[in-house]
Amino acid sequence: MNDQALLRYSRQIMLPQVDIAGQERLLAGHAVIVGAGGLGSPVALYLAAAGVGRLTLIDDDVVELSNLQRQIAHGEADLGRAKVDSAAAAAQALNSDCRIDVIARHLDEMALREAVENADVVLDCTDRFSSRYAINRACLGARKPVVSGAAIQFSGQLAVFDLRNKESPCYACLYPAGEAGERSDQEMRCAENGVIAPLVGMIGTFQALEAMKILSGAGTPHQGLSTFDGLSGEWRRFSVSRDPQCSVCSVKG
Repeated sequence: MNDQALLRYSRQIMLPQVDIAGQERLLAGHAVIVGAGGLGSPVALYLAAAGVGRLTLIDDDVVELSNLQRQIAHGEADLGRAKVDSAAAAAQALNSDCRIDVIARHLDEMALREAVENADVVLDCTDRFSSRYAINRACLGARKPVVSGAAIQFSGQLAVFDLRNKESPCYACLYPAGEAGERSDQEMRCAENGVIAPLVGMIGTFQALEAMKILSGAGTPHQGLSTFDGLSGEWRRFSVSRDPQCSVCSVKG
């Protein structure tokens, strides 16, 4: 790191859990962010600001007026623009040294596997079960850690699946496809159910924190599932074990 980088990241470097070695790992790190909306916006902005060296943003959607209530990487001037381009520009404005690649299309499973192959961490910031299952399968095949977030109405969820570890549960262990369903009529999405604006910021920021811990080596990655009730302000935590009968990781693991 040069003097400018030492000054820029000084507040992180002074943390003994990070130090210079951890910051250098962040600078060398590559995070793939799937979804550039409510969750992906704070993830992309915080990871870029914190010095993660490379981000890959994946989203096939464009910015709409109803997004601006919560998707803070986008502004009124971005209406009609690809979300990945808008989010990349916002993140780049925070840190011009961050390399940001964008993929403005829906990826099939093979392309998704290729996209995560060179990542150090993958952040699932999507809002569809079908996408979450596809990310889970791709990351399981590539043995990449996944930081998963979800937010709807006043409820949020955070989970980390460290698929580098063969004993780790995967997303399908927590939400078996047959129960959660990949059918669109079972999905809870903001467009149909609403969401309070700061909730996606809270969950996305926690996702960014977990990604930084994984990249830098600071602390211990989150274990299990945490849920947040925005109406009461209460967090609850549940342990999640690997399902030996899981239709995904028991086959691939």
